[in-house]
Amino acid sequence: MPNDRLKATMASGGWTYAELAAQAGVDAKSVERWANLNRTPRLRAARLAADALGEDLFALWPSLRQPRTTRAVSPELVALYEQRADVPVSMFVNLLDRATRQVDVLVYAAVFLHEAYPRLNELLRERSAQGCTIRIAIGNPDSDAVGQRGGEEKFGHGIESRCRIARMHYRPLVGTPGIEIRMHGTTLYNSLYRADDQLLVNSHLWGMNAFSAPVWHLRRAPGGSLFDNYVSSFEAVWSTAEPVEAT
Repeated sequence: MPNDRLKATMASGGWTYAELAAQAGVDAKSVERWANLNRTPRLRAARLAADALGEDLFALWPSLRQPRTTRAVSPELVALYEQRADVPVSMFVNLLDRATRQVDVLVYAAVFLHEAYPRLNELLRERSAQGCTIRIAIGNPDSDAVGQRGGEEKFGHGIESRCRIARMHYRPLVGTPGIEIRMHGTTLYNSLYRADDQLLVNSHLWGMNAFSAPVWHLRRAPGGSLFDNYVSSFEAVWSTAEPVEAT
């Protein structure tokens, strides 16, 4: 019996066995068996595949859900990564690329996105041209909060420099309909990457660089509050942020 949910999800996104296999760290034959023979992958491979597809892990493979005798983990939690370095950049890109309504990004710099995916601005322009509202909030390099963060991470003035680089990367988007870039000077407890009803939360740890801190992958779900709490946090910061000028 085939895994109809997996096959439909792959078909809707135009995924081949080889493409999904590359994302999951397995060979194409394994993915073919998942789809056509309803084989259950190992948990790590399943998580990587589900994240790439933008689908719920347990909706694709219900057998991976462990029986619980205590209160269940939040239904909004899709995956937890020990550190941001474990999250492939393609996952960030795929989430943004599938957004149709809303993209919100709250960071200090996150220049790793432009460095690893140079056509990020082009992708954001494409999304806005399709009616997606895009808001990017980056750190103000002259703010006390950014300077303090550099000291706490023992990163010195490097973080201010990276905020300026981020501003340079995003500045060409200023004036694009549907896209707004602002700078904020708030203490950043979490970096947020929202695409419609999915959210990556890079939770920061004192004295540690963001790439070493954990990432929560959340999906808005009925009865949940985590997703909306983080959205409210973004809105609060956004309301204090100042627009980036074109020059």
